[in-house]
Amino acid sequence: MVAVSDEAEDWFHRALENEERDGDGDEARATSTDKTVDSSGDETVDDNGDESGAVESGVDEGDVDDSLFEDDFGAALQDVETPAVGDTTDTEVTSDPEGFDDLDFVLSGSDEPDFDEEIDSELPRLDLGIEGLDRMIQGGIPERSLIVAMGSAGTGKTTFGLQFLNHGLEQGERGVCITLEESRDRVINSATEKGYAFDEYAAEGELAVVDVDPIEMANSLASIRNELPSLVDDFGASRLVLDSVSLLEMMYENRADRRNEIYDFARSLKEAGVTALLTSEVSPETPYASRYGIVEYLTDAVFVLQYVRPDDFRETRLAIEIQKIRDANHSREKKPYEITNDGISVYQQANLF
Repeated sequence: MVAVSDEAEDWFHRALENEERDGDGDEARATSTDKTVDSSGDETVDDNGDESGAVESGVDEGDVDDSLFEDDFGAALQDVETPAVGDTTDTEVTSDPEGFDDLDFVLSGSDEPDFDEEIDSELPRLDLGIEGLDRMIQGGIPERSLIVAMGSAGTGKTTFGLQFLNHGLEQGERGVCITLEESRDRVINSATEKGYAFDEYAAEGELAVVDVDPIEMANSLASIRNELPSLVDDFGASRLVLDSVSLLEMMYENRADRRNEIYDFARSLKEAGVTALLTSEVSPETPYASRYGIVEYLTDAVFVLQYVRPDDFRETRLAIEIQKIRDANHSREKKPYEITNDGISVYQQANLF
């Protein structure tokens, strides 16, 4: 089981980078550790090619760099007024999606979803902010749900998370993004390129973007579980994204340890009272299961993003499917989508051949 160092106990209080951070974030991340974990999580290899066992016991106390995070997270978020949360609105669906004229799909001929319109509960709900996909969900996702977007590389999992956060921010909500893959600056720049004003939201204290090394997070997971609910509550966040949970899972070689740690972390997210979205790599064997087969059982909603490759080897498509949503009716059809400069668009009226 991964050991928790004393120095890592205050990880989250040091995690939020200040707004004047220099441009060396990406380079610092690239050199933060000599160890990498292969896709199976079985071995790690340092830069010299020496092999060692998987990261099971974690990083020694001396390996946690106090300078990794410059500012106190709590101090950065204190004395911030919580804005009122605006009402969500339905997204208009394009009946004739641009760029799909020559693809193999047919329009259903109806603007309405193909499932029962009667809402089955009075739980507060919210929209994801993804065009077309929200129309596939009756009434929206129940608030405080734990969601996972699963897919292989290039299917738009990170974009899914950024779009989910941005929609909430546009409605006057607050959000937290914890990234294990990219630097804080890169996340903000990527969102800004899509037209999401993450730089402004961060400067105004509406958004907290926290970049954490996955090894440090694994070693600090006990303190994260204890601190996260109160810190998120103090910040007033209603949406949270973790990109990606697969990197965290890789830090545990023992299957039982991995399952227990991820279960406890998922429970802490539920206790935080936010609607949380995790991204996850899929299993090499099937696109319908996560890499370690854990998160889909711990979450309330599962979205599967995948490639569809036709037998005639024509152009590869992207398709999305809702595997489950607790306490909500939803379409079970597989629908085409594309990733544009503005984000993800799901063509709810189209059917794949």
